Amino acid sequence: MILTYCYRIKPSAEQEVVMLHTLEWLRRHWNYALGQRLDWLRRTRCRIDRCSLVSEPIGDISERVTYYTQQSALKETKQLFPEYKTIWAEAQQVNLQRLNRAWERWLVPDRSGKRGGRPRFKKPGELRSFVYPRINCPKAGAHLKEGILKLSKIGGMRVILHRPLPNGFKLKTCTIVHKADGWYCCISMEDKTVPDPLPLDEVKSPIGVDVGLKEFLTTSMGETVPRQQTYRKAQRHLARQQQKLARQQKGSKNAEKQKNRIARVHQRLGRIRKDFHYNTAHHLVKNHDFIAVEDLNIKGLARTRLSKSVLDAAWGQFITILDAVAVKCGIRVVKVTPHGTSVDCSNCGAKVPKTLSIRLHQCHRCGLEMDRDENAALNILMRALNAVGLIVSACGGQENTQPLKQEAECWSGVQLSLF
Repeated sequence: MILTYCYRIKPSAEQEVVMLHTLEWLRRHWNYALGQRLDWLRRTRCRIDRCSLVSEPIGDISERVTYYTQQSALKETKQLFPEYKTIWAEAQQVNLQRLNRAWERWLVPDRSGKRGGRPRFKKPGELRSFVYPRINCPKAGAHLKEGILKLSKIGGMRVILHRPLPNGFKLKTCTIVHKADGWYCCISMEDKTVPDPLPLDEVKSPIGVDVGLKEFLTTSMGETVPRQQTYRKAQRHLARQQQKLARQQKGSKNAEKQKNRIARVHQRLGRIRKDFHYNTAHHLVKNHDFIAVEDLNIKGLARTRLSKSVLDAAWGQFITILDAVAVKCGIRVVKVTPHGTSVDCSNCGAKVPKTLSIRLHQCHRCGLEMDRDENAALNILMRALNAVGLIVSACGGQENTQPLKQEAECWSGVQLSLF
């Protein structure tokens, strides 16, 4: 299991200048390395006798640009630009590794056949973090001891340890992040032991969860969690702040200060939303030992007319947090297909079509009447129980039998990052 704890650090004014200098020069190196890769791709994507004389460069084609060729050129880079000598060497290598991963996600599809977007050139201020890949090792660039973080080429600074590091975990990496309200260090740690999930024959309190926009979620037991509407409540305040920014002269100090104010507002909204998600996830995990959720297509839902409300609810972030919290406690979280959960009757299985404005489920076959979200949560629970081999009996209990139709179980207990 891999966890990541984020702590605030207190660098001095001189150290802050050095860290900003590090981010800027790593950003320039990222852009240069990305330009090398794109130039090589343009020169080698077609035959020399079929290239356009207008838009294609003609000349000697260099060797293939990879991570290893760019890493070997770091020594020459330091000779041409002595500023890179003030940056820890491993941080520069990790910067190239990040670019290489982004490049491979663009060119090489994953198992589902999807590819990531093309890596972009970064504007000033867009690169906000750099990494020390080793911590508390003899040759490491970062050392954390007794609340003091010592970084090579930068110096020591105080760390606000608002919660202690867990026992038994080995510290792996240290990422220095520049946020709107200051500097943070993200400590990544690993423990080889992973809590075993609760055996299926010991499941006593399973629950299905249906997320929505009227209520944030509705459970199969009829419980509801009201929606927060974090962004909606701050929308007017954000509009006023952005109007002030529009009146400022671009590139001025006042404009930079106003940008930071807007960034702080967005940061506060994100923290409020994440805290709400963590509290809700802990409540579900504490009271239930089997949780069924929908495997939603968030990107598709974000293209509808309800996109602002969907993104404000942040269902994807909530399900990711629920997965991470459940893995730590040995609780199973099973994802099922959302198709038809609001249409099917949870009692007899009949199809009851309804629009979004109809909030009551009324079955024409068995006469069942209940809230449509609760009906959907019951369907989600039954699909998840069938997926793992637990069939709901007529008296309401679970029994171990072979399911009629298998659903893919999307529980992973090997590696998760918990922020």
